[in-house]
Amino acid sequence: MSEQGKLKEIAFLFFKLGCIAFGGPAAHIAMMEDEVVHKRKWMTQEHFLDLVGATNLIPGPNSTEMTMHCGHERAGRKGLFVAGVCFIFPAVVITGVLAWFYQNYGQIPEVEPFIYGIKPAVIAIIIMAAYRLGKKAIKSTELVFIGLITLAACLLGINEIVALFGSGLLGLILYYTKKSWNSFSIFVPLIWLGPKDILQLGTLKIFLIFLKVGAILYGSGYVLFAFLDTELVATGLLSRQALIDAVAIGQITPGPVLSTATFIGWQMQGVTGALAATLGIFLPSFLFVMLLNPIIPRMRKSRVIGAILDAVNVAAVALIVAVCITMARDTLTDWRSVSIGLLSLVVVFLFRKINSAFIVIAGAALGYILRFI
Repeated sequence: MSEQGKLKEIAFLFFKLGCIAFGGPAAHIAMMEDEVVHKRKWMTQEHFLDLVGATNLIPGPNSTEMTMHCGHERAGRKGLFVAGVCFIFPAVVITGVLAWFYQNYGQIPEVEPFIYGIKPAVIAIIIMAAYRLGKKAIKSTELVFIGLITLAACLLGINEIVALFGSGLLGLILYYTKKSWNSFSIFVPLIWLGPKDILQLGTLKIFLIFLKVGAILYGSGYVLFAFLDTELVATGLLSRQALIDAVAIGQITPGPVLSTATFIGWQMQGVTGALAATLGIFLPSFLFVMLLNPIIPRMRKSRVIGAILDAVNVAAVALIVAVCITMARDTLTDWRSVSIGLLSLVVVFLFRKINSAFIVIAGAALGYILRFI
């Protein structure tokens, strides 16, 4: 296939995922794994796992960075940018429309009946991905041990980033209990701290605020909430209610939760503020992935770093399982949601070639119908 053909293929796939990828990073990665490993065979499952593990160790939105990795694997740097932009674009447009509604009418359109059915369907998709990735990630009894520790830690409320780095350290310790000391490498993420109060509120300041957040953000949407509360609410640039509404919109729209930035930027300075905030929060991810992707194969060749990657990969699968358990506990609360979840689970395991988009759409339709029974 020509380069142009590959770029069109990347654009179509990640635009589609950007339109239907509800449920957060674990669900997004589950859908990507199905599309790029099983359906299109752009890479092996082992390499996909390495990308997931490495992505968890750098700042930024994990699922968005995974789209960039997948695009890079298929068509180099052009593929990286096409995949990232196409995945982000639908969420930004949808969030922008909702921001306009919110600004003009003080509320957003009612979408809860659809989300009600989507969430149980997404849980089934995540379970399938965790099952497939887990089979590849678990290479020894030591890695089973690390995975169970990470799962327990996450369910007990320990920060997911602490759990991931702790798993990598544990993998390193286990490696050196069997091998002699040869070399040691450590990677420290760069943290860029921009100016805070030297600019008056304007497009450039909005861009710099969100650029800083995008460059140092680890973890879930709740971590994003804490960052933005410090940067915007505490400094009087945004009301706390507007921030709460923004995070809620990030959760109910498809694609990356960081599209919350689009909504907030719009409330601060209209269209230009939305564009500045969106560009600022996503730009570091493009740069991080562009630097990281070429060195991952070399990292795998190093026995020391390979041991760390193996541990982090198992920990990443454990994180996905932990997210799934938490989502199930919050989502499967009545016979309707349980029925949608079980039906979706049967479909994903019995009809493994079915596109996850159809699972999401069917879940939304069932949720809408059953909610009124």
